[in-house]
Amino acid sequence: MWFKNLSIFRLTEAFTLTPEELEQKLEAMSFRPCGAHEESTFGWASPIGKSAPAFVHSCNGFMMLCGKKEERVLPASVVNELVQEKILETEEQQGRKLSKKERTSIKDETIFELLPKAFTFSRKIYAYIDPKGGWLIVDAASAKSAEDLLSLLRKCLGSLPASPLNTAEKPVSTMTQWLTHNQAPDGITIEDECELRSPEEAGGIIRCKRHDLALPEIKNHLDSGKEVIKLAINWEDRISFILDEHLAVKRLRFLELCQDQASDIETENEAEKFDADFSIMSLELANFLPRLLELFGGEH
Repeated sequence: MWFKNLSIFRLTEAFTLTPEELEQKLEAMSFRPCGAHEESTFGWASPIGKSAPAFVHSCNGFMMLCGKKEERVLPASVVNELVQEKILETEEQQGRKLSKKERTSIKDETIFELLPKAFTFSRKIYAYIDPKGGWLIVDAASAKSAEDLLSLLRKCLGSLPASPLNTAEKPVSTMTQWLTHNQAPDGITIEDECELRSPEEAGGIIRCKRHDLALPEIKNHLDSGKEVIKLAINWEDRISFILDEHLAVKRLRFLELCQDQASDIETENEAEKFDADFSIMSLELANFLPRLLELFGGEH
């Protein structure tokens, strides 16, 4: 289990629940498939799968969770076509134009009729809690997905004092300085990808991939006022990732040093492999996250 994205939240109060206590609270909102007329459902599932049905997987003090969402697929084009047919048919029968309210009612009725026949698809959102470090980490590429999982967790716990990272220095300013001077802090290597944006409203954006960021053309963009909003970074040759202006980590990769640790551990089944990977990943990130804060002047 290797996360590919990190939406990072700071626990602003101590998380004191044991894995067993957390398990009991999550049971109230366990995952169930969509009903015939439900557009979506969202609940807790086992992080490991059928081989280990518990909702909380605990390892070295870290607690892994998994939210599962199922949605019915109703293409807008299909709905709109049927709605228009019904509106035209009704207008011809009644010899008048339907009101906006009546059109909306026909659309709602059409969706209600189609939902039981629609296909479903599901996806999982993984997260883990680090009570000792005071972190909640969600493997989500979008802020909305991360917030969806936090909302579900808050419903189960009653409250969850957690907030996005807020550092003393603005990530945009700091990353721009790194690239302008072609000099990164100790342990940090700037790689070959970035995104630059002009600071004015609706400013232009430059995206560079597989590009030498030390070349004069990049500096020219920076000298003209553009700022770094995404930057490819390598930390200690252990992980590489894209860091954005909100300190969200995208396209995270655990490099050879980490993968060698994982391959050295003999496992006999899926559950043991999951446990070994989670152990290595969580300990690695426990070392990295305080350093990430340091890079931007600490917490604000």
